[in-house]
Amino acid sequence: MTKEEHVNYWITTSNDDWETVKSLFESKRYVHCLYFAHLCLEKLCKSHWVKDNESNTPPKIHSLVKIISNTNLELDDELLDFLRQMDNFHIEGRYPDYLMKINIVCNKDFTNKILIKVEEIKVCLQEKMQ
Repeated sequence: MTKEEHVNYWITTSNDDWETVKSLFESKRYVHCLYFAHLCLEKLCKSHWVKDNESNTPPKIHSLVKIISNTNLELDDELLDFLRQMDNFHIEGRYPDYLMKINIVCNKDFTNKILIKVEEIKVCLQEKMQ
């Protein structure tokens, strides 16, 4: 695969994950929704990583800020703080003891507020790809 095909893979699968986010939100599966929202952003960050690095294989890590730190993206502190917070949904979405705790917090309003910000970032990262 060419570099462009690798980049497009990450973008396409990110878009697929965003569709899953919307379905999970509609079905009121908020914790899983936020997990997939993180995954959506992770894949967009990895698309930038592939674009900005010689290798076509991004690191097998999930920290959004760490992935971005090895790209040419320049993001403000507020956005980086939000991405750090999003990493919690990747971790917490995988372990049962955290799921119990986070299910209490992740109601419709809480999740919707986060998804609005995720969509803004998603659009920003896609625009910066061009």
